[in-house]
Amino acid sequence: MRTFTRRTAKKFALAGAVTAAGLLLAACGTDDGMSGMGHEGTSASSSASAPVSPSGSASGSASASGSASAEAAAPGAFNGADVMFAQMMIPHHEQALEMAKLADGRAEDPEVKKLVAAIEGAQDPEIRKMQAWLKGWGKPESAGAGHGSGGGSGHGMAGMMSEKDMKDLAAVKGAAFDRKFAELMIAHHDGAVAMAKDEQKNGRNASAKKLADDVVRTQSTEIAELRKILDRL
Repeated sequence: MRTFTRRTAKKFALAGAVTAAGLLLAACGTDDGMSGMGHEGTSASSSASAPVSPSGSASGSASASGSASAEAAAPGAFNGADVMFAQMMIPHHEQALEMAKLADGRAEDPEVKKLVAAIEGAQDPEIRKMQAWLKGWGKPESAGAGHGSGGGSGHGMAGMMSEKDMKDLAAVKGAAFDRKFAELMIAHHDGAVAMAKDEQKNGRNASAKKLADDVVRTQSTEIAELRKILDRL
């Protein structure tokens, strides 16, 4: 009876060792498979060195910065209309910011001041976004001759203020500034909306077309508000 018990115990111990070894090998095989997997656009070594979450997906600043770079470069196909939209809208936005800066110490109407803040808050980030797109596309920020405020070519930017317009705006204060600002900014916004509608129609890049949608919606609303301001001034 003692011999049988000892033999049985040995069999159970041996079986347990074999099972444990099998589980260990299976676990090692799973780890090797995971370490060999890499994310698209990321080397295997960087994936292996990145922290791994309990779900097995790589995490950390490397993957976060990769996502940010992809967004900045406006991923996806693009065409000449997308490039032209960014190249022309950047100086158009920059002039709107110059007009908004003139409101400091000159604007009197609270609604005008509110719109100035909205313009500054929206258009400065949009400029940086379009600059990043052009860099990612390998295109120059400037569209070259024929795209200035003079509008000498068919691609001239509608709504751009002349040097005289800017000087006249800087020369007035109070209610006179509010009226002049509203009149000029309506014309300026009209030009931006026209450019954005052209991008909606002819552009290809999803990010650029999304920005065009935002410009049409936001600046059309601001045009309506500026007209209401003019009606009561």
